[in-house]
Amino acid sequence: MEDRDTGAGASEVGASSASPGPSGSGTAGWQQRRPTEPRSADGQTGDATHHQKGKPKKRRKRRRGRKVFARDEAQDNRSPVPGKAAASAVESRQQPAGPAISPVLQAPRHEQGTRRPPLHELPVFAALDLGTNNCRLLVAVPTRHGQFRVIDAFSRIVRLGEGLTANGRLGKPAMDRAVEALKVCGDKLRSRKIRKARLIATEACRSAENGVEFLERVEREAGLKLEIIDRQTEARLAVSGCGSLVERDTQGVVLFDIGGGSSEIALIDLTGRRSPRLANHIVSWTSLPVGVVSLAERFGGRTVTREIFTAMVDDVAGRLATFDGRDRLSHLKASPNFHLLGTSGTVTTLAGVHLDLERYDRRRVDGLWMDRDSVDRMVERLVGWDFQQRCANPCIGADRADLVLAGCAILEAIRAVWPSERLRVADRGLREGILSELMADDGVWRNDGRGGRQ
Repeated sequence: MEDRDTGAGASEVGASSASPGPSGSGTAGWQQRRPTEPRSADGQTGDATHHQKGKPKKRRKRRRGRKVFARDEAQDNRSPVPGKAAASAVESRQQPAGPAISPVLQAPRHEQGTRRPPLHELPVFAALDLGTNNCRLLVAVPTRHGQFRVIDAFSRIVRLGEGLTANGRLGKPAMDRAVEALKVCGDKLRSRKIRKARLIATEACRSAENGVEFLERVEREAGLKLEIIDRQTEARLAVSGCGSLVERDTQGVVLFDIGGGSSEIALIDLTGRRSPRLANHIVSWTSLPVGVVSLAERFGGRTVTREIFTAMVDDVAGRLATFDGRDRLSHLKASPNFHLLGTSGTVTTLAGVHLDLERYDRRRVDGLWMDRDSVDRMVERLVGWDFQQRCANPCIGADRADLVLAGCAILEAIRAVWPSERLRVADRGLREGILSELMADDGVWRNDGRGGRQ
């Protein structure tokens, strides 16, 4: 099952300037290991400038004492990226990303004469996120301050957490699917010279009895060493990945990431002095041990009556009621500069349905604002559809048709606690947060985004 993805084809991604977080939760190393053999059975042109006859060629005079640096854009575009082809050769079904999004703080302007190195000379960073439902990889190079360009990506729905709620263990078919996807990721990583990468696993591996055992198998067969991150780190990375969607005049944000096995929520207060690192403004956070996969397995995902949907909402609401920090933004709820920010397949699906897209388009979804009434109408529409109608919608499809209502139930419980007139949709998340932190830690933006340290 191939998943729509957010990365490949991106011209530039506005990465957050979020904090790398507390010591002890920084960037982990990675290993470019070859899988143990044998693998398991599981799986010359002329001058580019042409002049018309009769027109003399203009020559540029060179002033004494002043160097002039010319950049050959065509040559830059022809420069190959080491390894396999980039976005055009991505195995999974990709969507082109939207135009560059300005970061929270404006980047300093380049002085005249500054020359950016061609793409193939920039350091390469990678982020992999193995979740309960998806396996996703982004490979990128830094560009302007706080931004990066995606040069390769992969995404596949693997449903690693299938059956986990009932059995407490990862099932063999689910692990087999995940390993096959990770082998593709490993091949992509080994085909490039990666400066830094971070490969993470989240709730499924975190909660399964055999989670560590599974990651040992991944290392043997796919040649990748993944780290299981804790829920606080997961919440921080979600903030890091979405920071550029928080505008300058914003006072408060409830950012939520509805995952397959858990849902992370971070309350962000921006009324004080604004830091370029959004994660510095997290005043409270929680991670609910419930996501679209686990909730759908308990209540059912194919046939969801209004009574079942209400029961799902109540279940999540009960969990939120025990969150001690839920009122830390109560002084901002009535402010027009307070809003929700959602990053997950649930909110991007709602946005796609809202826009009545014939095919999912990240450029139109990422950063979209939806008002309260629009969200209400979309949730009501989806609850009124049967399974086949959900399957038929191009922004849902058969892979998500049994999960989307569980996601809507989690969304409705969140909206009840933090009512807001506006919801902003983010088609980005953990991988973008990882890349942002890796690049910030490495100092690639300290030299005005030219890909080198000061």
